[in-house]
Amino acid sequence: MSTLVRWNPLREMAMLQSAVDRMFDETWRTTANASANALALDVHDSDGAYTIIANLPGVEADKINISYHDGTLTVSAEVNKTEAKEDHRVLVQERISGSFTRSLTLPQPIDIDQAEADFNNGVLTLSLPKTPEVQPRQIPVRTGNPNHN
Repeated sequence: MSTLVRWNPLREMAMLQSAVDRMFDETWRTTANASANALALDVHDSDGAYTIIANLPGVEADKINISYHDGTLTVSAEVNKTEAKEDHRVLVQERISGSFTRSLTLPQPIDIDQAEADFNNGVLTLSLPKTPEVQPRQIPVRTGNPNHN
C-alpha cells in the first residue's frame, strides 16, 4: 500500500537551501584549512627591483627568516599560540598560529647584497634590487655620419 504525501513547495525550497548552505560551509572550511599555513604575499615588479609585502601580525621580528638560494626566495615566520589560562575556557579561537612558509622563484636574479627587509607594524617589506646585468639600459643614439667631417 502506498501513502500519498501532499507536495509542499516551501519544504522543498527549505531542503534545497539547507543543502546549499552545507555545501558552502564545507567548501569554506576546506579552503580556510588549506591556506592556513600559507603566507600571503604581494609581489611588485619594476625595472630595477622587486618589492614584496607580507602582513605578519603578531610576529616578532626575530621569528622571521628570509633566504635566497638559486633564484628562490623563501620567507618563513612563526606566530606563538596564546595559551589559555587554567581558569578560562576557549569559546572561539580563529587567530592563526604556528609556522608559515612561502617560497617563490623570481624571474630575474637579484643583488642580494643590496636587499633590504623592513618590518614595521606587522608588515614586512622586502626591497630586492635586480642585478645590474638584467636591468634595462638605454643605448644613446648619435646623430650624423661619423666618417664625415
